[in-house]
Amino acid sequence: MLAERKGSAALLVATLIWGTSLVAQRMGTAHVGPFAFNAARFFIGSFILVPVILVLRGKRKQQTKDSLHKTIRVGVICGGVLFITATLQQIGISHTTVGKAGFLTALYIVFVPIGGLLSGKKASRHLWICVTLATIGIYLLCMNGKLDLGRGDTFIILCAVSTAVHILLIDRLAATLDSILFSCIQFFTCGVLSLMIALIFRQVTWPALYVAKYPILYTGVFSCGVAYTLQAFGQKHVPPALVALILSLESVFSVISGWLILYELLTIREGVGCLFMLAAILLAQSPQLQKNAEHQRSQS
Repeated sequence: MLAERKGSAALLVATLIWGTSLVAQRMGTAHVGPFAFNAARFFIGSFILVPVILVLRGKRKQQTKDSLHKTIRVGVICGGVLFITATLQQIGISHTTVGKAGFLTALYIVFVPIGGLLSGKKASRHLWICVTLATIGIYLLCMNGKLDLGRGDTFIILCAVSTAVHILLIDRLAATLDSILFSCIQFFTCGVLSLMIALIFRQVTWPALYVAKYPILYTGVFSCGVAYTLQAFGQKHVPPALVALILSLESVFSVISGWLILYELLTIREGVGCLFMLAAILLAQSPQLQKNAEHQRSQS
């Protein structure tokens, strides 16, 4: 139980960071293409973890050759999925509003338990109630206009599907791996793939990257290096459907940060949406649901 609470706390911090990153990503795409932006931020996310790995190397039990090979293999696989996810989100956010992107991205809270069903993991009725409450909350929080789907919205929905696949892959493949080394490898893989496409489309120009340096640094250091590593750690102790619920708080943190930092007005509708989200998370953390989650993990 203590380990699960630590995992949930790590996921909450990751969500807080991601809640402020959509604006930075939108600002970045005004100066550089999506592939160049992602290449820069994921390389930064990978490189800042290298000193951490070296410092902790002497304090940790040495990995066996088989374990190291597995970490590299899984890191490359998850890095490929992360490349697809980041690309879809970065392209989509340049063709839609931040609010709509926040709502559509968070639809992975529905796709994750559905994916779990397809892989043989049943979700309890309580959890589906939580998913429903969270979906209503996200809609009230993010959608201020009509739910008409354009080109950018389609990319964001596909991003939500890819995010669900990424969460389920980490749960299935990376639960026993070194979180920091795994994150470093998946970031580097994503950076390499992004750079290859950016070079093909000639998106890499130093003047443009310099102008977008602050969004790139923020998303590289915090959104990639810190938040995704916390996600990898948190998922070792939290079942994937609950992971998706916690990460869906990204929409709440995005609205609250805009209210506190940018003095944006928090409407009654958005406040009600926050309450729905909070109710979903509190219900998901209830003792009965925790007991059901433990039972499901013992059965799997």
